[in-house]
Amino acid sequence: MSKFFTLALVLVATLAFAQTDAPPVPDDVAAAPADANTTESGLAYKVLTAGVGTQHPTRANRVTVHYTGWTTQGKMFDSSVKRGTPSSLRLSDVIPGWTEGVALMVEGEKTRFWIPQNLAYKGKQKPYGTLVFDIELIKINN
Repeated sequence: MSKFFTLALVLVATLAFAQTDAPPVPDDVAAAPADANTTESGLAYKVLTAGVGTQHPTRANRVTVHYTGWTTQGKMFDSSVKRGTPSSLRLSDVIPGWTEGVALMVEGEKTRFWIPQNLAYKGKQKPYGTLVFDIELIKINN
């Protein structure tokens, strides 16, 4: 095998497994803007990109999503986008703010959520306080 071919294989393998850049911190990460919607539970949200579907997932559904989470101080603490791989999860297995929020979405939609501590980790584990997530609902799986 030639050195050029070997180098090309290494480069392709490196690029295939490389993480993508972290999404930028939203300008409104500190607090939900005035035009955000708020549910009775205190979950605030704003649709960033309209979806194409009509079906909403339920807590029993498994969904495929891309997401990034920040604290209200702008510190990113988790991101499937940065990892370069969407996540598949059951809505009954996530924090209450995710269960409630993703159930409002349709496939193809991207929404920003401001999840108060009582709908997140309830002050029992990090990250503490209100959490901000950009979530893109890629697919509702049954």
